[in-house]
Amino acid sequence: MFGDMIKNLRQSRSLNQVQLADSLNVSKQTVSNWENNNILPSIEMLVKISQFFSVSTDYLLELDSRSYIEVTGLTDVQLAHVRQIIDDIKGI
Repeated sequence: MFGDMIKNLRQSRSLNQVQLADSLNVSKQTVSNWENNNILPSIEMLVKISQFFSVSTDYLLELDSRSYIEVTGLTDVQLAHVRQIIDDIKGI
């Protein structure tokens, strides 16, 4: 569910609810309500959340079943290595 997606993404970035709320200019209670599936964000906020976490809105809504790897903070050289490993695994 949407709440689980937000919570997992937040925790993967080692953020608490207050930090995420501050980043999105909402209250901690709003983040808590999202994570507990009490409310859903507006379309505009959904886009803002997807941009913040660098995922698609489809991913947040569980319409996209692809897996994502967090690469924030890696250098271009490190990203090239990751791409090469993935290509090797795929047999490309």
